[in-house]
Amino acid sequence: MPRLILLLLAMLLPGCEALSPRPASIDQRLAALPTAGAAVERPVTIRWNDHLVPWVEAETDRDLFFALGLVHGHLRGAQVALMRLAARGRLSEVAGPFATEIDHALRILDFGRAAPAIRAAWPEETRALMAAFVAGLNHATMNARRPPPEFALLGLSPEPFTEDDLLAIGRLAGTDVNWLGYFALLPARGTPGFARLWERTVQAGSSATEAALDRRLALVREILAGTSRAGSNTMAVAGRRSASGGALIASDPHLGLNLPNLWLAAGMRSPSFHAAGLMVPGLPILGVGRNPEIGWGGTNMRAASSDLFDVSALPPEAFRSETVRIRQRLWFTATRDVRTTPHGPVLTDASVIPRRPGDVLALRWVGHEPTDEITALLAAARARDGAQFRAAFGTFGVSAQNMLWAHRDGSIGQFHATTIPDRRAIPREDPVLDARDPAATAPWQRLLRTPDLPFVVNPREGYLASANNRPEALGGRAPPVLGFFFSDSDRVERLREMLAATPRATPADLAAMQADTRSPRAARLAAALAQRMDGIAEASPLLAALRGWDGDYTEDSRAAVAFEVLLARLVPLLQPEERQGETGNRRAPESQWNFLTSFLLRDLDALPPERRAAVLRQAAGVAATDFAALGTWGEMHRLRVSHWLVNLPVVGGAFAYGDFPVGGSRETPMKTSHGLVTGRHVAAFGSMARHVSDMADPDANWFVLWGGQDGWLGSAAFADQVPMWRERRSIRIPLRPETVARDFPRATRLEPRR
Repeated sequence: MPRLILLLLAMLLPGCEALSPRPASIDQRLAALPTAGAAVERPVTIRWNDHLVPWVEAETDRDLFFALGLVHGHLRGAQVALMRLAARGRLSEVAGPFATEIDHALRILDFGRAAPAIRAAWPEETRALMAAFVAGLNHATMNARRPPPEFALLGLSPEPFTEDDLLAIGRLAGTDVNWLGYFALLPARGTPGFARLWERTVQAGSSATEAALDRRLALVREILAGTSRAGSNTMAVAGRRSASGGALIASDPHLGLNLPNLWLAAGMRSPSFHAAGLMVPGLPILGVGRNPEIGWGGTNMRAASSDLFDVSALPPEAFRSETVRIRQRLWFTATRDVRTTPHGPVLTDASVIPRRPGDVLALRWVGHEPTDEITALLAAARARDGAQFRAAFGTFGVSAQNMLWAHRDGSIGQFHATTIPDRRAIPREDPVLDARDPAATAPWQRLLRTPDLPFVVNPREGYLASANNRPEALGGRAPPVLGFFFSDSDRVERLREMLAATPRATPADLAAMQADTRSPRAARLAAALAQRMDGIAEASPLLAALRGWDGDYTEDSRAAVAFEVLLARLVPLLQPEERQGETGNRRAPESQWNFLTSFLLRDLDALPPERRAAVLRQAAGVAATDFAALGTWGEMHRLRVSHWLVNLPVVGGAFAYGDFPVGGSRETPMKTSHGLVTGRHVAAFGSMARHVSDMADPDANWFVLWGGQDGWLGSAAFADQVPMWRERRSIRIPLRPETVARDFPRATRLEPRR
């Protein structure tokens, strides 16, 4: 124990500034930007507003991307450095031996595997712009007056980035969310009832992203789910249904809710680029935004860009083994073996990955193929119409996106942006395929790309909505088999309901829809349960609260509390016999919302009448006790303001800065995700950025982040947008030069070196 205490002190004492950061004003943060020696060819102006949103004006495209890299490195240097460690499987360098097996799993996933082939295939323009961005990022990283406060705490030193590092970060952001579903299901393979569980999982489309995991695998899940573009809502409204006559576009990405935000807002103009939007820190692309002609947003398709293969029967020569060295902070370097096969790396060699004893499973992933998202999104940012925009995604691979666009002329459209195996069917009994079966490997012989997939332009309804729901027909064409796990249709149904009821929509209308907290399916499920509990004395307090509830998870709702505690007490009692050992597991696959809406009433009604009455009586009795001890939904359901370092042992509490009541639920348009709950809890995943644009007006673009622009601990712009996010206010990022000059009054000048 004394040695452990000394080890912790050695790790933590240098990090006192991170634990108690010095305040830094906006002007101080701008003064710290390392402009001297910037490698620009012509003068560059970076304008700033009061929230440290940059608007970059450059005379060459190359200088624009250098300046953007400089901005990313200055505002989010520590965040990008940590994303590199995760993408490269180097977390042990800051976390010590605790993270060794996590790093082994990340080395097996090998997010940088395709980087050399991607670089080799880049067009010359992409090569030049990426090099400029990396140069700007490294200028900020290596020339800062002092490193970010987190560096001392984590034992990091400034280290230049490579293009391969950024491609690995991009692949991390493109993680296949289906992996999380696989992790939840793999331990149950071969057990009684697994075939039924898989069948129901596919039928429900449950993503099982909340499955119970041990601590290290839970951290892997947080890395994958929290950094990937795992969820979102996007709406597009045609000009004939908008108040201005211009098409409208609105997006609100759903990601991890820790700070810094996983988006960075920016505006830009150069000879080829003129746009405003949200960028992934460390990547030179706009994932959400608009230019003068077209606006765009995307939602994760939840498409299965991966397959698991049983490779246990392959001959020894089919395996290639490499020993990797994992440096551990304040400890010896560890070594681990990474094996690969023609069907991908052997995932089950990682000790943190759940599996049956004896399983040898390989993961084949499109992310290990040389698809080119950077070139695609650079072209998309300059598209002038819907056809050009869709064509830009011909090289796009991961993560698969439902892309929506809105044009200045009032047109709207949607298409699937992905590269995916040409599957003809979903596996019937088991998600794991036999590597020796030609029928199982055949889909990988022909990869479908964006031009091969359905799309729609100007639908009859005059609006489009996407919310990670099961793929639907577009333009009269049914989609191929794209995956297994999707979000419930609650959000998309609610969005369409609101859009249909708004004949002349405004940007304010779309912003209100983004903040909507109603779940129609929750209302229907609550009413059905109340009907079945009628006459049960123990249920009286719950019935009184649920009567007439419309499914709105407002902060002051008591009905939402009654419904959620009832679910938490009822669902474990309905577990199938073979899973009774998991009755205390509130994150088992059967607890997911898709399962609840698909099977809860069906399973309840299938019980003999006496057993059904007993189950309802037991659940209602305990739930009523819970309900009496609780207040409103907002008092129970919280949104925490915290740095990602809150996950550190011992000192993590220093990085939690408070929490607030919040409305919403798992599948409300304003998503604030949670599992089964019976008390106060924190929503860790959900709506964390918002964008709305009216294409009739180049200046009509509004953005807000949960948190702020600046990742520097102590900065005035670290969490200054939290009140705006809570109060549903936004920041305008215009495109007209005269408006930019007025709204972004501070200016930083980059001058060519003499």
